[in-house]
Amino acid sequence: MIVEIPADVRETAPQLGAGVPYALKVVAGQLADDPDMGEPSAVPGILTVIVDGDLFEDCPDLIVGYIREPERIEIRYVNRAAAAEPVQVAQDQDGVEGQQADPAADRVTEREVTDAWGRIVGWLQRNAPASYAALRAGVSAAAVAELEGELGIRIPVELRALWLLSAGDDGVNGWGWGCLPRSESLMSLDAVASVYRFQMGSQAEEDVLNADRVEDERIILWKPTWVPVVAHGAADSTSGLFLDAATGYLGRWNRYNAGLGEQRDTLVTYLEEAADMLEAPALATRDKPGLIGDALVWRSRLDAVQKDRWRPLPS
Repeated sequence: MIVEIPADVRETAPQLGAGVPYALKVVAGQLADDPDMGEPSAVPGILTVIVDGDLFEDCPDLIVGYIREPERIEIRYVNRAAAAEPVQVAQDQDGVEGQQADPAADRVTEREVTDAWGRIVGWLQRNAPASYAALRAGVSAAAVAELEGELGIRIPVELRALWLLSAGDDGVNGWGWGCLPRSESLMSLDAVASVYRFQMGSQAEEDVLNADRVEDERIILWKPTWVPVVAHGAADSTSGLFLDAATGYLGRWNRYNAGLGEQRDTLVTYLEEAADMLEAPALATRDKPGLIGDALVWRSRLDAVQKDRWRPLPS
């Protein structure tokens, strides 16, 4: 059994402790011998292994998440075990906004996100390795719960499932090209929190003016249930997509606060369409995928300098 450790996971490991890369190497060897040693996680398709840090020098207790396929295993993330246990406090607090949980529907949604994102990541790994390498590893359930507490809302199950698989896109080659349509980037949790705080601050200022306006003239720049998800670029959060935790639909914001509103896409349908466009570019309607070198770049993002270097994907 082949066990792969992606570059982003290798880069994350030393940050957790000097002994973590070696511990990860040991776990990879164990998985090669026993692919089913892990336990099912909260995300369908992801198995986890707990590592006793006392067995290694300068290594905390770890939780390692991996995906098992017929001929290979891919380690998707490594986190401190103490920080990786699911925390439910934010979901149970009074005043936390969001949709009520439906366990059966949640499991279906988690599977849909896992499948759609897996198709995108698999395509990147085979065809655009630079874009694949720019994807960050997933975060722990505790990190998502901490963000919920900070924002005061429930993170929708589909977004939680996505962040456990991958929580950010660092962009490619200094251009900030992300792997999603329009070459936009999946935002890191830090970027999500920063944009949310800024937008809510702008709304608070507008609410002072709204107090003197009649209801039909009040301006809504941002709602508490809007969670930013996708940004214009890895280092450019002046525009992008948010997910409305109250409705489950995506909407778009920009620096001028214009064009806000629902796109009538869910996160699942958005990811599924992105995967469809990569796998069948001839049928793509909203945007066209192509390559510059070994990076995925969508046609709508091209400028005059890049246009001659861009190669559309074969139909």
